[in-house]
Amino acid sequence: MSKLKVGLVGIGRGTAYGHIFANNPKTVVTALCDINEASLEQSGKDFNLKDSQLFTSYDDFINQDFDIAVIGTPIPQHAEQVVKAIKSNKHVLCEVTAADTIEGCQKIVDAVRSSDRKYMLAENCNYMYFVRQMKEIVDQGKIGKILYAEAEYVHEIRHLVLDSDTQEKKWRAQRAPIHYCSHSLGPILYIMDDYVVKATCMGKNVNIIPNVGVGAIDYQVALFETSKGAVIKVLRSSVLSVKPPLCHYELYGTKGFIENGYDGYNNTGRMYFEGEDVTAREFKCFASDPDAPEEAKLGGHGTSEYYLVKDFLDSIENDTTPPIDIVKAMDMTVPGIIAHEAAMKGNVWLDVPRLGV
Repeated sequence: MSKLKVGLVGIGRGTAYGHIFANNPKTVVTALCDINEASLEQSGKDFNLKDSQLFTSYDDFINQDFDIAVIGTPIPQHAEQVVKAIKSNKHVLCEVTAADTIEGCQKIVDAVRSSDRKYMLAENCNYMYFVRQMKEIVDQGKIGKILYAEAEYVHEIRHLVLDSDTQEKKWRAQRAPIHYCSHSLGPILYIMDDYVVKATCMGKNVNIIPNVGVGAIDYQVALFETSKGAVIKVLRSSVLSVKPPLCHYELYGTKGFIENGYDGYNNTGRMYFEGEDVTAREFKCFASDPDAPEEAKLGGHGTSEYYLVKDFLDSIENDTTPPIDIVKAMDMTVPGIIAHEAAMKGNVWLDVPRLGV
């Protein structure tokens, strides 16, 4: 079987996955695209590519002969680029979130549904080793029926919102905090095997970086109601000060609870199972699978991106549905868009459409 050819657009994020594809015996990187010519040239050398395999124009890039498009560009570009990739007969692995508008999400859904190409959202937090452990425990029924869950993703990236030297507004200045909810909502929905039907949200004050845009909103707190009747609370911020980034999940059921720790990705969590424990017990949470092969460390965020790519390639090879397919991609994107709308309308409750089903 010949190797699948891979094209990467968006050097900053795309090359993290590129190194995984480059070291996979089933794939080879054959094209790169970026508007930054210096970064493009350096990455071309890293992947041993010719100048003819490097592109600053997305249209020129996507019309090249390769099988998989890895899209690591800013979110406002995702909808147009995914649609063009699908129509160019490419499988697509796209960075989070799927798009920044409901209209953009629907365009992606329509393109994927009219094609036999595979689409997968690259939500790496779903592949964190401790998230997989938490799901296994929930699936065993250890904490019973899930009634309530919380997720917090606070990642201080002020420099990616506003350049402090030039005062240049970055694209993230127009990304409301709760729009970027897949790192928080995604793993919770994966663990619960559920989806959101209603949303509300609070948060529109700007104190830390004023006069920049919705991306500098201090924080947003959303409440989501799920199809199974559970409630999920999500805290999101790109400007609150916390080190290391806070990526926290906790779930409460009819028979117990489980949560990871608050100190980065590697920490100590707690769990309590009614009938088994007198009080909560600790468990170690790691981003990396301790049994993963050495090459799994080539990606980022522990071993999560290695296994994400593996599942994506397996879906292509076996013609199966990718784990984070078009439906699940929308399940962890659309609620954030609706939640921000709810906040701007005065913290009202709004229905969340389920796209892709």
